[in-house]
Amino acid sequence: MRVHRVVDLSRPVGPATQPYPGDPAPALAPSSTLDGDGYRSTEVRMGSHSGTHADAPYHFLPDGARLDELPLELFTGPAVVVDATGRPDRSPVTAADLAPWRDRFRPGAVVLVRTGWAAYYGTGRYFDHPYLAGDAARLLVDSGVRTVGVDTLSPDPTPHGGHPAGDWAAHTTVLGAGGTIIENLCRLELLDFPDPWFSAFPLRLDSGDGAPVRAVALHWAAD
Repeated sequence: MRVHRVVDLSRPVGPATQPYPGDPAPALAPSSTLDGDGYRSTEVRMGSHSGTHADAPYHFLPDGARLDELPLELFTGPAVVVDATGRPDRSPVTAADLAPWRDRFRPGAVVLVRTGWAAYYGTGRYFDHPYLAGDAARLLVDSGVRTVGVDTLSPDPTPHGGHPAGDWAAHTTVLGAGGTIIENLCRLELLDFPDPWFSAFPLRLDSGDGAPVRAVALHWAAD
């Protein structure tokens, strides 16, 4: 087998990155220059949940596992792409909506929920994305799934300002099962080939609640 195609599913991290409401926007500035130092390097300031990133249980749960305590196997595996496109703003994706893919939900599978909302990235409408209902998150966890990816800011509804207490059913269900959530994916529509293999390994930040990832899908081909 060989890699026939690699699809980048990640957002760039920089001043144009759209942050979650209340989170800081990333800032990049030169720390060394070719003219002054003979080489280039960059100072990076950002939140741990900037761009395409992974959530750890510690993000929501007082005694949840930190990012570097999760098995690396969670961040790679065969992908199941759920088509949840064509939905109204802020509408739930329910367990019934996941039914056509249910027989593919199993331990080790990575479920990627494609809402199509990646098309609104950088606009106000990106905050109005569909979300994963609590019964859908429970179906995934009960099926053995521990890695869920979304092409939205969050698997739960996103507020327009700040971090008010809200319904975090998807987060608490998946993270409460010792899983991880990959947020702000893009280009899921390009996964039009059978059996994509997903990888999204996070930076090993000491904060432990989450970190940016480089998410990709691999298309394997026979030699």
